[in-house]
Amino acid sequence: MTSKHIGRIAGDLSLNSRSVEAAALLLGGGATIPFIARYRKEATGGLDEVAVAAIRDSLARLQELDTRREAICRSLDERGLLSPELKSSLDAADSLSVLEDLYLPHRPKKRTRAMAAREKGLEPLADLIFSQDRSAKAPEEAAEAFVDSEKGVENAREALAGARDILAERINEDAAARAEMRTLFLSRGEIRCRVLKGKEEAGAKYRDYFDWSEPLASAPSHRILAVRRGEKEGFLAFRILPPEDQALSLLEKRFALFPEGELPASDQVREAVGDAYKRLLAPSMETEARLESKKRADAEAICVFAENLRELLLAPPLGGKRVLAVDPGFRTGCKIAVLDAQGTLVHHDVIYLAQSEKQARRSEELVRDLVRRFRIEAVAVGNGTAGRETEAFVRGLHLEPPPAIVMVNESGASVYSASEAAREEFPDLDLTVRGAVSIARRLMDPLAELVKIDPKAIGVGQYQHDVDQTALRQSLDDVVMSCVNSVGVEVNTASRQLLSYVSGLGAQLASKIVEFREENGPFRSREDLLKVPRLGPKAFEQAAGFLRIRGAHNPLDGSAVHPERYGLVQTMAEDLGCTVADLMEENGLREKIDLSKYTGDSVGLPTLRDIMAELDKPGRDPRRSFEAFSFTEGIEKIEDVKPGMNLPGIVTNVTAFGAFVDIGVHQDGLVHVSQLADRFVKNPADVVKVHQKVTVTVLDVDLARRRISLSMKKGGPGPADGKRKPPRTPQRESGAKNPQPASNWFLDGLEKGRRDR
Repeated sequence: MTSKHIGRIAGDLSLNSRSVEAAALLLGGGATIPFIARYRKEATGGLDEVAVAAIRDSLARLQELDTRREAICRSLDERGLLSPELKSSLDAADSLSVLEDLYLPHRPKKRTRAMAAREKGLEPLADLIFSQDRSAKAPEEAAEAFVDSEKGVENAREALAGARDILAERINEDAAARAEMRTLFLSRGEIRCRVLKGKEEAGAKYRDYFDWSEPLASAPSHRILAVRRGEKEGFLAFRILPPEDQALSLLEKRFALFPEGELPASDQVREAVGDAYKRLLAPSMETEARLESKKRADAEAICVFAENLRELLLAPPLGGKRVLAVDPGFRTGCKIAVLDAQGTLVHHDVIYLAQSEKQARRSEELVRDLVRRFRIEAVAVGNGTAGRETEAFVRGLHLEPPPAIVMVNESGASVYSASEAAREEFPDLDLTVRGAVSIARRLMDPLAELVKIDPKAIGVGQYQHDVDQTALRQSLDDVVMSCVNSVGVEVNTASRQLLSYVSGLGAQLASKIVEFREENGPFRSREDLLKVPRLGPKAFEQAAGFLRIRGAHNPLDGSAVHPERYGLVQTMAEDLGCTVADLMEENGLREKIDLSKYTGDSVGLPTLRDIMAELDKPGRDPRRSFEAFSFTEGIEKIEDVKPGMNLPGIVTNVTAFGAFVDIGVHQDGLVHVSQLADRFVKNPADVVKVHQKVTVTVLDVDLARRRISLSMKKGGPGPADGKRKPPRTPQRESGAKNPQPASNWFLDGLEKGRRDR
């Protein structure tokens, strides 16, 4: 890490250089993003997690750039090509593309037309033409001197063609010209897509893109990813090209010194420019444009996924309640799991709702008995197949005392059921029973349960299998870690999977903590964590503040106050003549504290204010309070849904083109971005979040394709005939050419946020 890097990152991110340097040093020393943002505010000037993550990513990019620069310099030096001027230019390169442009003329390459021309001795002719000197011989006349049958140059025409090949390669390898073309392709390039011949029927799901074009600069990520997927699957072909006349005009201005027809040498250069662009530059720049647009689309899609995941993980928890969970099923019956307030499985069974009348009566009696015997406080019903029917069955029992009855999104529950984590926890249970347990725990604490499965299995992404998987994993891991540490983890009850996301731990130390807990009983203090094998002072420093021990002798062990500040809090209490417990219980005592008396070199007002907030509400859960939700009774399948209905729903996925809403009929409906509000909406995430409760109006129901279009507009039914106009197609929104009928607007999101029921 150099001062140049620090200055560049600070400039790029509009941050203070000292803050960037402090964060970089902490990251280099193994500190995690949550730890830096929470407990090192004085060092970084109060940088939040987003800023620290941006610094980390920038450092990684610059390290990649430096690694490539070193490799290029080493290669050039070994071949005796590293002049002081070239070394200076390479050192000044601030991006991989600039670095590669500088290296291109010297890169070892396969045999080219220009190489063949040089072997024929035509480079002097190329130099003469490129100089465009009025006093020099005309190219046709000068070319006569290079005719040599032994070298394969039969006439002046062939000599000129060879010279132009040399010039075309020279133009292609000109760093300034490449930079100008790169800018043109990215700013004025147009995506032009077509269907491959004979693939019209097989690729029908891509019909929006059969004859489609759109400016690259304004094309949204989901359309870029859709087109790329269509190409990968063998249905589509697409190009990214700017207007050719603009490209040629820019290159001719750069290399042809005289207007057309004024000087023969310039006309030869102009001809070489055309060849260089069409044969060399355009394919190269198109490849770069494709990669850059993919990178941008990936970043946008990953951002959408990350924000959706954050909202889902931080969904309000029911908390420690006794729960009866039902995993619905017709043929194989509904699996029932009863969990106590700590989330421990205490009973499981099966009921049948669609079999004989005798079995139905037995099922009713069983559920009533379980609710009474285990004093059930809530019933969690999975929202899969038969979910609404099962919910109606439970509500129809009129249980006493009446528990809360909640539909729970079970996306990914089957993944957990078959996972190693589930097998470790319930080795003797059937997969379906494990699924019922997971449904109950999702209601009690969504965060603690969802961290047990791959985030990609939760179903809140957009083109998640098409984006850069390394970048996606990094982003999702950041989100999960951020959520886990912002909530805090009870070390005596947390699963290995949940502990693995605690700052400074990871999978191995999490397993060691669980093993130690099982062998020695619950931890009595945070300090006991240092007894865990391989958990040293550094890991303790990173993790301790995010781990909670309820009921510990030291009440601060149940808060987010870091152990390194226990002495400071004790001093505050002693100055007031009270105990730490008194300080935490009595607001009047805390109000007497003058924070300025306790500031120092390593402790400033930001940390002191955090400490006071924790003393006020130790271990406070930042998540919203739980509110029960229910779908409209009698609307249980798609056939029940009619245009004009106003229905309650829960947002299950937010994408770049709209939001998917569960209205309780086993098929999410889509609220297109144009129907999210009575105002223009650019980013759906500005209006809705995953797990948000909303009220929607049904616009249209397509039973054949099982698609429901919804609206969240408040402005009434629309046209006088009571029918709403269909949403604008994405092509119309951005000025794309050749839009397809509006009925195809669902196809923009090929995954459509559907969940595997």
